[in-house]
Amino acid sequence: MLDLQPATGRKRASHGRFGLALAGGGPLGAFYEVGCLHAIQEAFDGFQLTDLELYVGVSSGAMIAAGLANGFDTADMGLVFIHNASNEMKFSPALFLMPAFREYARRIAGAPGILASIAREYLRDPGKNWAEIIDPLGRLLPTGICDNRPLERVMARLFSLEGRTNDFRKLAPKLYIVATELNTGHSVRFGEPGFDHIPISRAIQASTALPGLYPPVAIDGRVYADGALLRTMNASILLDADADFIICVNPLVAFDASSAPRPPHGFPPDEHDLTHGGLPTVLSQTFRSLIQSRMQAGFKSYKQRYPHADVLLFEPDHGDGELFFQNMFRYADRRRLAEHSYQRTRYDLLQQADGLKPLLQRHGITLRLDVLEDRRRTFLRAVQERKRRQLPVTGALHRTLDRLEHAVADRPD
Repeated sequence: MLDLQPATGRKRASHGRFGLALAGGGPLGAFYEVGCLHAIQEAFDGFQLTDLELYVGVSSGAMIAAGLANGFDTADMGLVFIHNASNEMKFSPALFLMPAFREYARRIAGAPGILASIAREYLRDPGKNWAEIIDPLGRLLPTGICDNRPLERVMARLFSLEGRTNDFRKLAPKLYIVATELNTGHSVRFGEPGFDHIPISRAIQASTALPGLYPPVAIDGRVYADGALLRTMNASILLDADADFIICVNPLVAFDASSAPRPPHGFPPDEHDLTHGGLPTVLSQTFRSLIQSRMQAGFKSYKQRYPHADVLLFEPDHGDGELFFQNMFRYADRRRLAEHSYQRTRYDLLQQADGLKPLLQRHGITLRLDVLEDRRRTFLRAVQERKRRQLPVTGALHRTLDRLEHAVADRPD
């Protein structure tokens, strides 16, 4: 689903100041964003996702934004994170589910003191309400069941490759990664002065620390959790920086089961009740609804607050069960999700071509209808082509042919 928000004020000349805002959505959201962004990159001539001035990412969106700001395009990300076919970097979704043994040990270590305190309280007043006496047991529960340090190490290694950087200050574009300072409830933008000395990989770890799933992250004496707790998109950061043209991607929308063409797999025939999916499905729908309502409220205000900016918002369709019920920890499902996102975005761009073309032209961007109408294009083919270009022999040949093609194209008639 594509929501066009053209500038409503007096249309000034475009400064070519482009930005990208990526919301969170867990690993599933990151895979969706890669497929969606690849479709955009192919269709927008005169627009490079790795060559923008401004990026902001929240939670899993921070991973994608940081990768693009570091020069990794969507085919690179598909090679590493979705198809696990990179020679330089091996990636497994198991990274997201490593048990937080250090957190478990820390909580267990505090058990004797807490149990002794409960015993003393009971002996002091045996008639006291048991709910009050055992209340301290809550402190034994871990703040997160999974460890987010392995993900941080992978991102640090990725951004330490030749030509990349794990330092906000060494990036050519401005990159902002949003997290929530847990002890104050305030939003923090890593990448801003005062917070730009933090390694990018650590900022990503903090921004993706969803409470309950991952422990909060301690940095410089402060404790941080998922940036989506307060705000979902944060595109206003880029609009405040006077961006002319913003692309926003929000991978999490509430699922409208009544609009789905058929019941999800495993549901009774003609039954769309999400309770059939059990607690995980109910919690997922609840979380999506909260995130989406907050995002919509902020997005609607942009038209009044930033009338000179053109904004595009890409989201899944509300009845898209293919996305809602994906298992992000299966390789096959990750590939299907990225491909599905890629093809749905191509469809949305083509459907709204009449409104898109004049908006894009104002910024020197051309909508490639020939690309969008080419049904042979797939995200898988793009990843396979990138893989071939990285092989020692055929890769050198492909790169030589690319240079020759550009030289011929630039040659005057």
